Amino acid sequence: MAITSSHPIQIHKLPQHTYIDALRWLPHLSTFTRHIILATYDSDTSTPLLQTCTLSSPSQTTPSLTPQSTAAAPSRITSLKVCPSPSAPSKPLIAAATVSGTVLFYSADLVNGSLNFEFSVPEKGFHSGPVSGIDLNDNGLECVSVGEDGRVNLVNLSVNKGFRRVFDSNGLVSYSSVKWASPFEFVTGAFGFGLHLWDQRKPGGPVALFKDNWTGGTASGIVHSIDIHPSRKHTCLAGGSYGTVFAWDTRWPKKPILLSGLGVSENPHANSLVESDIWEVQYDNYTHPSNINSSSSSKILPAMICSEDGILAVIEQGEEPTELLAEPCAINSFDIDRQNPSDVMCSLEWESIAIITRP
Repeated sequence: MAITSSHPIQIHKLPQHTYIDALRWLPHLSTFTRHIILATYDSDTSTPLLQTCTLSSPSQTTPSLTPQSTAAAPSRITSLKVCPSPSAPSKPLIAAATVSGTVLFYSADLVNGSLNFEFSVPEKGFHSGPVSGIDLNDNGLECVSVGEDGRVNLVNLSVNKGFRRVFDSNGLVSYSSVKWASPFEFVTGAFGFGLHLWDQRKPGGPVALFKDNWTGGTASGIVHSIDIHPSRKHTCLAGGSYGTVFAWDTRWPKKPILLSGLGVSENPHANSLVESDIWEVQYDNYTHPSNINSSSSSKILPAMICSEDGILAVIEQGEEPTELLAEPCAINSFDIDRQNPSDVMCSLEWESIAIITRP
């Protein structure tokens, strides 16, 4: 179902000359000018870059994107995260994971328009192969990383800037995504639609596990993306193969709630909009904002997804999906503006960025 309103959404497409691997909003300093960061890849020269840009107000008739600064990366970016700095709002922290197995840390000076390299984690001993997922905790003091090699690492950003190994499955389990749930807890996504909850206060392995196969054993799925709402840290949202989106409540770890994907015909509260890979999921605070705090704790909050078959949509438990954008190519990444959730941007596989402004 597409949005129907007397004030329809505005969609602006900004062609680029490089492939956009990931994109994120940066904190606002002005009402009329936004800042974003892009992880790009030039296939002609095999050059990966991080690039900060200014975006004129998305509500303008024709918004424009102006490059500010760039930084070279040793290999393509697999995951990009941003954390606002409590002490310096104009200098957010940026973490970028790479195919070559390291994580790079930068600070973006939004006033002077510079992207400053802080440090990187040495590749040796960190991950054997690509870093598939990272996340920065809210205070910006730790970064958790996971890889297909089955390693889970914690990087300390405040003291020695080194890392410690939390877990190593020695290849028996491959991790694909990760998200902090609290200052001590985080959730990892794995092959086979697996989710693991970790608690640093209880070392040795995950403290809760979930694994299911929505395909009825016909194929194996992967969790590509995880999100956890700040007001409901016990509920984990996950998106992955075959259009699957589900919520996992760590208080009842054996009873996941399927929101989309194969098997929804057996679930009266789920609707399937896509059947391809879900590349990213995020809780959507814009939908029914007045009900965010008053909603029943038993109902899953609305979620936004993007997919391999070119769909950007909002799904909600027990409701028809709301389609925001449908493209003839994959939508690989998106981000909702935390400070103004009506604004969304996404990267299209055909080397362009779409800016969506909701009424």
